[in-house]
This record gives sequence, structure tokens and C-alpha cells, in this order.
Amino acid sequence: MDRLVNTVRPYAWGSTTAIPELLGTEPTGEPQAELWMGAHPGAPSRLDRGAGPVPLSEVIDADPAGELGEQVAERFGPRLPFLLKLLAAASPLSLQVHPDRAQAAAGFAGEESRGVPADAPYRNYKDANHKPELICALSPFEGLCGFRPAAATAALFDGLGVDSLKPYGDILRAEPESGALREVLTAVLTADREEMAETARQAGRAAERLARSPGPHRETYAAHASIARHHPGDPGVIAAMLLNHVRLQPGEALYLGAGVPHAYLQGFGVEVMANSDNVLRCGLTPKHIDVPELLRVTRFESTAPGILRPEAVNGEETYETPAEEFRLSRFAPAEGGAPRQLPSGSPQILLCTAGSVLLTADDGRRLELRPGDSAYAAAGESAELSGAGTVFRATVAP
Repeated sequence: MDRLVNTVRPYAWGSTTAIPELLGTEPTGEPQAELWMGAHPGAPSRLDRGAGPVPLSEVIDADPAGELGEQVAERFGPRLPFLLKLLAAASPLSLQVHPDRAQAAAGFAGEESRGVPADAPYRNYKDANHKPELICALSPFEGLCGFRPAAATAALFDGLGVDSLKPYGDILRAEPESGALREVLTAVLTADREEMAETARQAGRAAERLARSPGPHRETYAAHASIARHHPGDPGVIAAMLLNHVRLQPGEALYLGAGVPHAYLQGFGVEVMANSDNVLRCGLTPKHIDVPELLRVTRFESTAPGILRPEAVNGEETYETPAEEFRLSRFAPAEGGAPRQLPSGSPQILLCTAGSVLLTADDGRRLELRPGDSAYAAAGESAELSGAGTVFRATVAP
């Protein structure tokens, strides 16, 4: 077991207080959006095995089979296949879609063959991997996930009373759903920038008004009013209205697979994802938007945002997803309860979010974790968990 020292990412949308409050540190006044735990080259965790702090990525590079286990190294190559994060959003993140594995491999190979610089702002594919992800709420959490049924979005547009949205409502009602969703998203992202900015501003003002009035869609209008305040005149304000509005309570989770448009709006949670940077953006951002590539990877079908709740087996509460690269679970031992043996055989990262827990390795080494503390265990290491608190466990799916 190795205690991890992790890096905070200060993205502009981040909360100034959520991560410091969990860590028990003073806020700096600057956004603290994400705390990364893993071996991602952008901000690898560090650990000390007696010779000073070393990035976890270097530890794994030196002995992939020993750290990851032979099976994991064979399946995913010589790197940790997942990245664990604390994510604290005070304002909306960009509206985005992730490619599937085949699309990512083809897109990366194509940009490499064309000589697109790795750091070019217009580059779409940073690597050849896909990026499924899971967010588990630590506080009430809001997001957008998947297309709302076309007829329901048409009704939402009607409620806004914005004349320039009426043609989109007509399309959503008249055409087969897949074609209608594609046509409307394409039109929003390729329209005259000034005309769409005015539509977005009008829609934002209407949503503000409707959010203050009683009605069945009050919460949805409030969410879109907030988006419009944070991104005035952005075409993504309208694109976001095509998606389901989702609210998670603490302990609930949301899985985001390939091709599903989504955005986090606000809240604090634990996120785990495949170790990839591949994102196709479609709004709520000043960054590059490649409309043709975005349309190629997006799944134009309405989907219910399935909210996940953990399944408990022998004290371990697991969030089941189809992802191969990761599995997220949670332990909540009580004071005086019997120690729980943590499964071994794959690399794992443990993150404490409440209380105080003790990890005891087979060789007697002990490691106490308090809120915000995390630890890494190589594939061959096992340990017992005791104390009273909440610990999230990220590892590779079996």
C-alpha cells in the first residue's frame, strides 16, 4: 500500500470550496475543479517507497507486470487503464461526446498520418482509446445526459415562446427521431453565429422567467437558465436543450458511454474513467468544435439516463457498468465492525471521502486514510479495511 500525493486541476468551472473542505485545507480563492488519482501523464499521482517521491506512471513503467498484474498488462498494455478523480463543478462544463474504441483508433491514426501536432488546439484525438466514464455524487449533482425524446423537446421549445425555435420544433415533430435530432443539432451548430447567439439569449431569458413560475418543467428550465447565464449567446445553450436534465442524490451514479452527448452542470462527485483524453465538443466552450466529426460519432437516439445505485455484496457496494477498464465500488465500515478483506489481483486506488479508516497490509504495514486521502495497491497486494467511514475503490473490471 502506498499513500498517494495528488494534483488539483484549477479549471475555470471548478468550485473554490468543495475540494478544500473535503481535504481540510484553506481555500485559495481560485477554482479547484478536479483532484486526479492515477498515472495519467497530464498529472500522475506521486508515491514514496523510500527513495523520494516518484510519479506512479514511472513506477508502473519500471515493472508493468508486477504493478498491474500480467493479465491487466496483457489486456490494456503497460499502463494503468483507469483514472480516478474528485470533480467539483460550480458552473457547467462543456457539452461533449466521447468516441467508441474503433472511432478513437481510426481518428487518432488519421491525425497522426496527417501530421496534426499533438498540442494543436484543433486536434480531436489525443490517443487511440475510448473514454467511458462514471460519476458518483457526493452532493446533490446536476447534469445533462442523452437526447430527450424529440416530441418532448419540441414541447420544451414551445414553452419558451421563442419564434426562431419554432422551425426546430416542427422538425422534431415531423421526422423520424434519429434524423430529426441530427438535423436540429446540425442546424444549431452551423447557423449564422450572430443569429444563433440572439436565439440563445432569448431562450435564456425565457427559461429564467419560466424557472420562477410553477409548472412541470420548472427545474429543467432553471437548469437551462443557469447554462445561458454562464454561456451567454453560445449555440450550446440551444444544443443543451435537446438533452435530458438529470439530478443525482448522494450515492447515485451516472454512466456515460460512447456517442452519448452530456455535460456536468454543478455538484461534487467521484469520477472514474478510462485513461483517455478523447473529447468531441459541441458547445458551452471557447475550444475547437469539429462539427462533421462530432456528428459522425454521436448516437442520434433518445435514451433514458439510467441512474445507477450500488449493488451490495459482502459489504462492498458496486456500481456495475459495461466498461472494461474500471469498476467503482464503495465500502462504508462502521465503528467496531469486523475488518473487511479487500479483493486483490488487480491494481486499485482507494479514496476516503468520510470518517477515518485503516488499511492493514498482509505484512503488517498500516496506512490511515482520512477524507481526501488516497492509496494505491499493486496487483499482488492485499489488505484489510477497518474503522468507520466511506472509501471508494477503483480497480479494473474482472
